[in-house]
Amino acid sequence: MKEKDKVIIETAIKLFAQKGYTTTSIQEIAAESGISKGAFYLHFKSKDALMLAILEYYYEKLQSSIFKNQDSSLEPKEKFAQELIALLNSFLEHKEFFIMQSREQAIPINDAVKAFILKMHEESHDFYQDRIKSIYGKNIERYLWDLSMILDGLLHSYIRLLLFGQSQFQTSEIIHFILKRLDDIAQGITADKPLMSTERIESIMAKTKNALLNEEPTIDKLLTQLRKQIGTIDANDDLLVSLEVLEAEINKESPRLPVIQGMLSNFTSHPQLDNYRKEIAALYDVKI
Repeated sequence: MKEKDKVIIETAIKLFAQKGYTTTSIQEIAAESGISKGAFYLHFKSKDALMLAILEYYYEKLQSSIFKNQDSSLEPKEKFAQELIALLNSFLEHKEFFIMQSREQAIPINDAVKAFILKMHEESHDFYQDRIKSIYGKNIERYLWDLSMILDGLLHSYIRLLLFGQSQFQTSEIIHFILKRLDDIAQGITADKPLMSTERIESIMAKTKNALLNEEPTIDKLLTQLRKQIGTIDANDDLLVSLEVLEAEINKESPRLPVIQGMLSNFTSHPQLDNYRKEIAALYDVKI
């Protein structure tokens, strides 16, 4: 990133934190950055484009703070603790930005920002689940989504305390407390069935993505894309037969859900078909 881009970003975040996104003008951002309004547009096409750049800039800072200076000799739990401590310290270091981000009116409602926020959410849970699995082993795999959501909730509650309250806690104290509670939960959770099964979370995520991004994928579009993808696979005769049965069933006045479910299951061994398989399953609310 160019140095002037950083100046504009850091100036904008201070103004947004003070005045809010909506009431801060490009003219004000440019003036505080020491450039003309016309020069602003050489760096960012719009204020919304600037906001997306701000999100990307600070997300990269968070990622960098977590993964730099890692000690490979640490046990998985202590390694995770150090990463989460670095995460909380980074939140405090960039407090203005995260306070601004927490204000509902601060973030512009556009598809690019929504998509990036969704990406951050997905990557955060991937990170949590990878670390949880490394600590507790394969026996906990069925509960990864439940545990990562519980952890995410605990972390964000304490982050709000750090950002908005007059907290007297050290970040290391908070993280070690949270991870001890995660131990307690992990120990007891296997007595119950998972609340967030893989099938349930995939359906929820697909619907959430469609709602956030105003995407309403039609079944015809998904089937067309699925057929195109199958065409790239060698020895695809069985897949094409399954697709034809699926299309015929979907085109019926009253499609039979078990047939749709069965045909979708025939695509399971081909990861490149997963997105289409899951989106079709979400549209018909069938488990796969």
